Amino acid sequence: MSGDTLLGAGADPVREVMAEHRELCERAVDPLEIAAGLEEAGLGPDAAARCRHADLFALAEELYARVPRRPPPPGPAEPPPRGAAARAALTAAALAVLPCTGVAALGPRWPVLLSAAVPLVLLPALTAPPPPSPCAGPVRPPAAPGPALGPPPEPAPRPGSRLRPAALGHGLGLAALLLLPSAAPGGDRPPAVALVLAAAVSAGSAERAARWYRQVGRGHLGVAGTLAEFRARMRPVLPVALALHLAVLGALSFAALAVLAVVAPRPGPGHGGGLLHLAAERAGPAQWAAQGVLGLLLVLPVLLARCGRTAAAAAGASAGAAAVLGPLALGRSAPEAWLLGGGTVAVALLAYAGAVLGRAGSHR
Repeated sequence: MSGDTLLGAGADPVREVMAEHRELCERAVDPLEIAAGLEEAGLGPDAAARCRHADLFALAEELYARVPRRPPPPGPAEPPPRGAAARAALTAAALAVLPCTGVAALGPRWPVLLSAAVPLVLLPALTAPPPPSPCAGPVRPPAAPGPALGPPPEPAPRPGSRLRPAALGHGLGLAALLLLPSAAPGGDRPPAVALVLAAAVSAGSAERAARWYRQVGRGHLGVAGTLAEFRARMRPVLPVALALHLAVLGALSFAALAVLAVVAPRPGPGHGGGLLHLAAERAGPAQWAAQGVLGLLLVLPVLLARCGRTAAAAAGASAGAAAVLGPLALGRSAPEAWLLGGGTVAVALLAYAGAVLGRAGSHR
């Protein structure tokens, strides 16, 4: 029986919905959480209309205002497994580096691209944090005796069961972002391959930054008194997470160029200045700017995915790869393609992430 059939012709249909979903309303930190819970329970526009509301969001706002907050009591927090974050970062880096290395060594061959994309497609699923245990929440107190409002709601499905298609799209977008540049012919190929390999290693940094961002958000949920205070606390966290990832990517890129300067020095008379000068010569300002765009296109989808916005993460990663292919097809150089196409998508993703990741619902 769906949630719409539970709303009979009672005197106050809102009160019936409130009684049926009281625990959801008491534990919600945002009206959007109530709206999402009602939608998952089967309530739709018809149910909102019976409650004299235009949509579920308006009904959720009334429920949020009428039901006092009762957050779950803090239980004994189980510490995460020791080294879990480090293992996830290393796994992400390995799954990204190995395919890129094979493609860079064998060149742009479609069978190689297809086979090398498999580990990258699996990366979001293999590095995702496990869903919370169903026994971790507080025990629900027995309901007060009264008229039954219908059968108890069905247990919520596991989060991963609904996120698999979006996680697959996220992996495909990540594969395209990393494999296509490393397989693109033409240009000064050795520096381009070195920079792409450095970006692949930085996939571990993106995973670690996303986990840190979510951990900080969950911590602020416990201490913020209002939604406005929570958003104010989270406002500087996203720039810090992005800056940390870009700093790691810059260090890895410079190290890769330094190794390239030693392993494959440029022919001609030697230059002074030592290894640092030789490494700096291997990439120009446009390549460094394109590397920064690639870093944003890698970390922003991971941040969105780890905060429950997996569909947006898949769309962002795929759009970034498609936007780069457009200028390349028109004859633009690789750095120009990344700055024109990828930069546009990166700015849009940054604006979207800044708008949604500061909400309390992204850190439940």
